Amino acid sequence: MIHSHASSFAGLPVVPFTPGMPLPEDPSAVAWRLEVEDFDAEPEEFADLVRALRDEVPAEAVRALVVGEWGEAYERALPVELLVEAAAQWTGLRAVFLADLVSEQCEISWLNHGDITPLLAAYPSLQVLRVRGAQGLRLDPVRHTGLRELVVESGGLPGAVSRAVGECELPALARLDLWLGRAEYGGDSTVADLAPVLAGDNLPGLRHLALRNAEIADPLAAAVATAPVVPRLEVLDLSMGVLTDEGAEALLAGQPLTHLRRLDLHHHYLSEQCREAVVAALPGVRVDVSDPQTAEEYRGRHYRYTAVGE
Repeated sequence: MIHSHASSFAGLPVVPFTPGMPLPEDPSAVAWRLEVEDFDAEPEEFADLVRALRDEVPAEAVRALVVGEWGEAYERALPVELLVEAAAQWTGLRAVFLADLVSEQCEISWLNHGDITPLLAAYPSLQVLRVRGAQGLRLDPVRHTGLRELVVESGGLPGAVSRAVGECELPALARLDLWLGRAEYGGDSTVADLAPVLAGDNLPGLRHLALRNAEIADPLAAAVATAPVVPRLEVLDLSMGVLTDEGAEALLAGQPLTHLRRLDLHHHYLSEQCREAVVAALPGVRVDVSDPQTAEEYRGRHYRYTAVGE
């Protein structure tokens, strides 16, 4: 569950934009939040809001954007085309957060998106792209030399999106964060889908890899254990998933991880003995094995849940 909006983004405080508002002394020192008040607002309301931002805030001052409610997010895709149309004007835009909605507005797995490829094509200097939700999300493999951070938060990430991310050529990308989620919420990404990411051929600058919130945490950990991308990483994050002793033991049995600065496994299903073994095996690495979970038993079966689903 996500209960709070971003108060800062890309190192800047988030300021909601309202047409006619007095601008801050330095309008380039904030991340502008675009959001209509009504969850069932008509498309024209959000389009008018984007138009007002274009008219009232100096174009060179638009450095970061946070898109909140655009109206019927559970039914209508976020209108990325409005941002694409502004690209010739917003030449200084470096960071975009699509769909910063909390659970009370729309559950993460209900958030609707479309094709975000045109956004990357329109902003070749974009450095940070964060997307919440993956219903209908589409990305075609592209080459983008500016992007340094890509985050896709979801309750269920489609395999097509996972494959596309790995097939993109992103030479400057230093951080990749994918929330894989659960099958019942559209998360059909497999270890095979993530093979290009784990190979790292198209991600030579990657230093922070997060494959989080994964129902497939155990087979994923086993794949990470031999993944070519791992030796260049500083941070490895397999948190928020259903990792068990089997996955953790496979991870430790693989290639060395002592070069890492941080290994994040929080929200897991590891035994106390296994948690202690992971920490002991990685002296000098900041290991997070907090937030242990207990499987729920029902009619003889054990159920484990990712941190974020619906």
